[in-house]
Amino acid sequence: MRYIAYILALLAGSALSFEGAIYGELGKTIGQLETSFYNFFVGSIIMGLLWVFFGKGKLSYTVEAPKWSILGGLLGVVYLTSIVISVPFVGVGITMVAVIIGQLVMSMVIEHYGWLGSKKTRINKEKVFAVISMIIALVLIN
Repeated sequence: MRYIAYILALLAGSALSFEGAIYGELGKTIGQLETSFYNFFVGSIIMGLLWVFFGKGKLSYTVEAPKWSILGGLLGVVYLTSIVISVPFVGVGITMVAVIIGQLVMSMVIEHYGWLGSKKTRINKEKVFAVISMIIALVLIN
C-alpha cells in the first residue's frame, strides 16, 4: 500500500503542475480571482455529485470537528490563487519548486512539534539538507 501511496502522490504532483499551467493561462483571459472561483465552483459541483452518489461520511458532523480542521478550504483558496498569480510571472517549474519548498519546510515544522494531530518527528540534518538542495534547485532553474 505504501508504494501505491507514493504513486498517487506523484500523480497528484503531476496534476498540480498541469493545473498550475492551465489556470495560469486561464487567469490571463478571465482574471486571476475569477479563475480561482471557476476552479472551486466546478470542483464543488463535481465533488457534490461524487458525495451524493458515493459519500459514506457525515458532513453534518463538520460542526463537531475541531475548528482548526476546517481551515482547509481557506488554505486551498490561498494555495490556488497564489499559483494562478505566480505562474504567468515565473513559470510553472519555478512556481511548483517554490510550492514544494514551502511544503517541505512547513511539514517539517508541523511534524517537529506534532501540531495538528501529526506524529512528532524531529528535524534532522538530512531533512535540512533536502530543503537546502531544493532551494539550490530553485536558484539553478531560475
